[in-house]
Amino acid sequence: MSFPTRRLRRLRTSSKMRELVQETSLDPRDFICPVFVQEDLKSRVKVDSMAEIERLPLDDLNDEVGTISDLNIPAIMLFGIPAKKDEEGASSFDDKGIVQKAISQIRSNFGDKIVIMADVCLCQYTSTGHCGIVQNNKIDNDSSINTLAKIATSQARAGVDTVSPSAMMDGQVAAIRKALDDEGFTDVSIMSHSAKHRSSFYSPFRDAAECAPKFGDRKTYQVPFTNAREAMREVESDISEGVDIVMIKPALSYLDLIAETRRRFNIPVAAYSVSGEYALVKGAAKQGWVNEQEITSEILHSIKRAGADMIVTYFAKSAAKFLQES
Repeated sequence: MSFPTRRLRRLRTSSKMRELVQETSLDPRDFICPVFVQEDLKSRVKVDSMAEIERLPLDDLNDEVGTISDLNIPAIMLFGIPAKKDEEGASSFDDKGIVQKAISQIRSNFGDKIVIMADVCLCQYTSTGHCGIVQNNKIDNDSSINTLAKIATSQARAGVDTVSPSAMMDGQVAAIRKALDDEGFTDVSIMSHSAKHRSSFYSPFRDAAECAPKFGDRKTYQVPFTNAREAMREVESDISEGVDIVMIKPALSYLDLIAETRRRFNIPVAAYSVSGEYALVKGAAKQGWVNEQEITSEILHSIKRAGADMIVTYFAKSAAKFLQES
């Protein structure tokens, strides 16, 4: 009887041995925590489709950011819900808008203790719910990128570290970079949602941010989930326009694209583990079908293993806690 000479199980015999040869590690410093802040809100509002996620009033923002910072999470991603919406999304670039107030407040209270990132899009601010300006029942790309540039510079004046365009308009990175540089904000970085796919995994976010489109869908500007080569062209385009960090979104069903981006391009890669991924885990855990901590750890490790340098995730706080306790 012959026996195997290569016994890979030798490296799995104890927890310390497994730690010694572990190839992928996860740390709270890998996370970016999304934060929803709503104008004219008096108290926190729970998001029904996303357990433990809340919309915050400005008065609660310092406590929330303090909690995130204390967990050694280095960055937040701000999303704003305005009191009023219009066809142009004018409140998105108002220097006294909800996100601008949030940025200024966090900067004043936390200085450089946390990286302030902010979403640059129009869907939360327009009465149409679309990510760009609608003209003749169509999303007009060029007027939209001009507005996105105005949003980015307004956020920069408030003190943002990183603007994060998510509208998927052609030329948005170049327009934003030029606008920032022209106003002297050369140190403000851009993390673009470079390959943002048209995905059903966004549904709970639309509940959280009140940004479902009022007509049609977003298939004309978001990447089809069938097209890997097209996604890489989007990433390459953003890099050519001067982006600082690229992002693949969603994450879990697009690990191949995270890995391909890491293989092709020498640039920081972010992945967005989106609301639907979060809601599915929370729903299954509530039913007792999965162990929430174990499956969360597995998902986040898989995203990191695929090549992501940083992960935007609604699990940021809970994952940071169990990582610190382990």
